[in-house]
Amino acid sequence: MDRTHSKLFKIVLSLFALNCLSLSVYFSLPYHHQNHSDHHRPSLNNNLPSLLDSRHHFLTENRPTQKDNHLQNKNNSNFSNNHYLKPWPILPSYLPWTRNRKVSFRSCEAYFGNGFNRRIDILPANPGGSSGWFRCFFSETLRSSICEGRNVRMVPERIHMSKGGEAIEEVMRRTEEEELPEFQNGAFEVLGVGRNGKNLVGDFLDTSVPGGEITRNTMRGLIGSIRAVDNEEFECDQWIEEPTLLVIRFEYANLFHTVTDWYSAYVSSRVTELPYRPHVIFVDGHCRAPLDETWRALFSSVRYAKNFTGPVCFRHVVLSPLGYETALFKGLSEDIDCEGASAHDLWQNPNDRKTARLSEVGEMIRAASGFSVNRHGSEKPVSGHNVLFVRREDYLAHPRHHGKVESRLSNEGEVFDSLQSWASNHARCNVNLVNGFFAHMSMKEQIRAVQEASVIIGAHGAGLTHIISATPKTVILEIISSQFRRPHFRLIAQWKGLEYHAINLGGSYASPAVVIDRLDRIMKSLGC
Repeated sequence: MDRTHSKLFKIVLSLFALNCLSLSVYFSLPYHHQNHSDHHRPSLNNNLPSLLDSRHHFLTENRPTQKDNHLQNKNNSNFSNNHYLKPWPILPSYLPWTRNRKVSFRSCEAYFGNGFNRRIDILPANPGGSSGWFRCFFSETLRSSICEGRNVRMVPERIHMSKGGEAIEEVMRRTEEEELPEFQNGAFEVLGVGRNGKNLVGDFLDTSVPGGEITRNTMRGLIGSIRAVDNEEFECDQWIEEPTLLVIRFEYANLFHTVTDWYSAYVSSRVTELPYRPHVIFVDGHCRAPLDETWRALFSSVRYAKNFTGPVCFRHVVLSPLGYETALFKGLSEDIDCEGASAHDLWQNPNDRKTARLSEVGEMIRAASGFSVNRHGSEKPVSGHNVLFVRREDYLAHPRHHGKVESRLSNEGEVFDSLQSWASNHARCNVNLVNGFFAHMSMKEQIRAVQEASVIIGAHGAGLTHIISATPKTVILEIISSQFRRPHFRLIAQWKGLEYHAINLGGSYASPAVVIDRLDRIMKSLGC
């Protein structure tokens, strides 16, 4: 009996020792937490090579070296390497973002995905050293570049603009010129041994960051201010170890333009293969706005550049192109012949004229706001159909705004009341008309209303941009006055693969009977 107990004791002891050894090896691996997280894994198993490439890129080019740590200690820096970074959610519409030189010019992937396939090394990496590097990825289709750098310093006192992040009531009547950045030479610097004081870019700006139709391309100004400096000048009050995205916004209170900024920030993060959602720094002086809530949901954190009190250094920084340089905006003036399709279909049958990228970004917005994006789940009510009527109402948008919105539908109230009566008396189905006063709803409430809607109806206006987050098979009905015949939402619906209808008015008055008739036909097509 004693011999049996002895054997059992030895077996238990051996198993305990083996378990301790396994745990020791597991926790000694760099970034071990990345290996067991599902959040960065796409929905298609065949995407694994892309993710391994991304992990290799991050570990080899962004992990601090021994010389980096010495540089930090020299500058008496505040480290941020323990800050939490949000994982990427699993998105049903995700497709690999690996750079591919074979992406066709003006194809849907070139417009909406990773067409940034020409790499330009402006300051090449110095293998084994603590020096920085800076490079850009140029898209011939969008005529735009996504740039990134290592060991980059921002000097806030060399950026001339308002502080940013204030309550709107504190800065009423502040001009837009005060809020947009002007960059002094050396506002941004890269640690470049042997190139002290030299501007980093020259002719590169004209070829790879052209001004285009943008009157004031502030990101071009930021890149133009970058110079290389030696160790002696590279003094930092604070180090940020995690990847950080620099964003410059213009029409920050407008949903359409903010979605173009979100789109650009998301694409920049994916093109540069960031394994987690980056921090965001607004390099502008705009005051706080309701849309800041979603910026914070989408990314790991948000700060304003002028809120830093001294020079701040980034281990890895990414420069997001202006929202004006995305296909969402460029499509308003040039023909982008693309149709929305599911990622599953495109994975099996690639097609240059189809895209799932808008659905991917829409799912990212929904997931970041806490909603399920399960491809096999249903977000819509099972007891009937929600018809979301997106309303326009007065609100204070920015310091130069008088608080009144321009009417796009002069009898909006009459149309809504008529639809309410129609819905309550609908014989065939339970139809619930949702009153979409978005200006007084949180972004989470707005997104919930959009994803639960079978039909989204509204006059032309920025609120309809929410259709980027609509679920498949949602139907869009836009009421367009004669003064606002613009293609914004027809295009978004087309690029997402949503059914779209329009009622074009002779002025700004819509006949309730005409709207009801069109909506009734849509409901019949839904089996109602």
